[in-house]
Amino acid sequence: MIPLNQHPSGRHFLQIPGPSPVPDRILRAISLPTIDHRGPEFGVLGRKVVAGLQQVFQTRHPVAIYPASGTGAWEAALVNTMSPGDAVLMVETGHFAALWQKMAVRLGLEPEFLALPGTCAETGLPNAWRHGVPAALIEARLRKDTAHRIQAVCVVHNETSTGVTSDIAAVRRAIDAARHPALLMVDTISGLASADFRHDAWGVDVTVSGSQKGLMLPPGISFNALSPKALARGRTARLPRAYWAWDEIVEMSAGGYWPYTPNTNLLYGLSEALDMILDQGLPAVFARHQRWAGAVRAAVQAWGLPVQCADPAVYSPVLTGVITPRGVDADAVRKLVHARFDLSLGTGLGKLKGRMFRIGHLGDCNDLTLMATLAGVEMGLKLSGVPLAGSGVARAMEVFAETPAA
Repeated sequence: MIPLNQHPSGRHFLQIPGPSPVPDRILRAISLPTIDHRGPEFGVLGRKVVAGLQQVFQTRHPVAIYPASGTGAWEAALVNTMSPGDAVLMVETGHFAALWQKMAVRLGLEPEFLALPGTCAETGLPNAWRHGVPAALIEARLRKDTAHRIQAVCVVHNETSTGVTSDIAAVRRAIDAARHPALLMVDTISGLASADFRHDAWGVDVTVSGSQKGLMLPPGISFNALSPKALARGRTARLPRAYWAWDEIVEMSAGGYWPYTPNTNLLYGLSEALDMILDQGLPAVFARHQRWAGAVRAAVQAWGLPVQCADPAVYSPVLTGVITPRGVDADAVRKLVHARFDLSLGTGLGKLKGRMFRIGHLGDCNDLTLMATLAGVEMGLKLSGVPLAGSGVARAMEVFAETPAA
């Protein structure tokens, strides 16, 4: 085992889909001296990050900020809106959708797990784990719920385990078409600040996200963006909550403070990240991630390997899942790549364990970062004995040359 204070020469390539590589500019901001979290300077910082997050979530409404992981924000979304025994419609699109459903069970809710049926003939993998949220199935299920027992529809925007980005506006249209009052809750933990997300325009009631993906921070901050309807539901919900309760957080953070000790130095980093993102502009940020994703997918296709997402309309700009041939252990490929080239790739999770690996293209990244990543993956695949149709590295170079960065 390598001691924690020893590293190979050069920079480690962290190309998992989060935590993403943190820019030096943000690391420097985090290293600032810790300040009094009840003092006037902190109030300025608190008000700034709340206002900046509203721009990133594209909302005029409150954003609750927690010193927690995205899992904590999942729990906050449920306990602030639900009562014991409430029915919740959740949609299986991958490993993280399944974990959110498991949490709902533990909290005493009654989740119904809706999934696209069938198995992919090409790969033998579940169709539900290769496609986006089936809005038509949601509408059909809600139409049958004439008693309106279902209190919320919970979906994942960018499923980190599969590289599929679902159409959230279509989910809102499905709920409205069914004339159903259920809340719409969305996990965009890996989508925020990398893929277009519009909390207000898409009619989302609770959006869940975290710091360690598109916001380019270390793990440790999570968020709930809230609609007026969600806040109203919170006043009658009966699941226990104290730490996660929205009312005190929303009230105090309007003035730049929190009802408990916040993670002060990470908020310095968040302030810096918001400056970087908003100075560039959200459209440019989204276009940059789409461009990176296009080059990586072109490389995978040149290798002759299937992309985990089977629907080009919902390819993720954040990560690309790569399915290895039957009989090739994707984790063995990952381990070889890490050992030989100091390059970390995302593992296959849940039902995808051993069948695929994930390439992240987010955070402190650029064209040459991705070219080095693809070179490491291509060499690793060859060393693992995987037959390749062609050079993904050469194809990605062509894509980048044909589509220069703005």
